[in-house]
Amino acid sequence: MVTKQLSDSPNEPDEADVTRADSLAREIFSDVANKWALLIIESLGERTLRFSELRDEVEGISHKMLTQNLRMLERNGLVDRKVHPTVPPRVEYTLTEPGQGLRATVDGMCDWTHRYFGHIEASRRNFDG
Repeated sequence: MVTKQLSDSPNEPDEADVTRADSLAREIFSDVANKWALLIIESLGERTLRFSELRDEVEGISHKMLTQNLRMLERNGLVDRKVHPTVPPRVEYTLTEPGQGLRATVDGMCDWTHRYFGHIEASRRNFDG
């Protein structure tokens, strides 16, 4: 089920309904349902990584996209950012409990991709001619 009633007021939009264009749930869904966010979450796993280590893990991501996605994940409470007072500063990223919860879904998506990869590849070849 994609909806959850947060308020008993009939005039208040259901903020947890991802099908509503004006819901907070849709905004959150849009934030985390992008390839970079999913790859960052998968790469972090149960580890703590520095920015440069994370950039090396997520092949093809630019410095700018990694920064933007880490900020978004931190804003949504999915990633914890810890700055160590060293010169130069050392910054580390770790998934929070909700981030770990989302990681279980990401792991399922990765498993699905591996399971149906051959089927999807064949379908694309047939479709493209």
